[in-house]
Amino acid sequence: MNIKELKEIIRLVAEKEFAEFELEQPDFKLRIRRTLPPAIHPVESHSAHPMSPPPVGESPSAPPQALVTAVEAAPPVEDEKQYHIVTAPLVGTFYRAPSPTASPFVEIGDHVEPGTVLCIIEAMKLMNEITADVAGEVVKIYVENGQPVEYGQPLFAIKPNARA
Repeated sequence: MNIKELKEIIRLVAEKEFAEFELEQPDFKLRIRRTLPPAIHPVESHSAHPMSPPPVGESPSAPPQALVTAVEAAPPVEDEKQYHIVTAPLVGTFYRAPSPTASPFVEIGDHVEPGTVLCIIEAMKLMNEITADVAGEVVKIYVENGQPVEYGQPLFAIKPNARA
């Protein structure tokens, strides 16, 4: 397959708005995936509704503060110091597996080495593999599959191997 044919396939996939396209031939495999933008829009519409009724505004403002407190209290600072935190190097959509039907790259308790693929972040229709940069055990996964992530957001906590 040459570049011209590849560009034509990409153009057709974009025109037809496929969520996923896969082509496998003996000498190569091509997989194109993209997320559907409407997944983000319902979040925006939900945030607009609680703002409309002023009397209810007091009640919703209290729970978010409680949630923020819970999130801050969840990971103890001392425990975090012993872990290596893998953060998102770019803004995009977080995927734990290479495809919707595949097993996740890693699970909690898995041992990883530098270069082990931990997840994929899709940004601008490109799939970016995020790899471990330390050897150790995955002890926490901070993000759910398919969720948007921000630059610098924690993705994984890895307990580094003890050095002898």
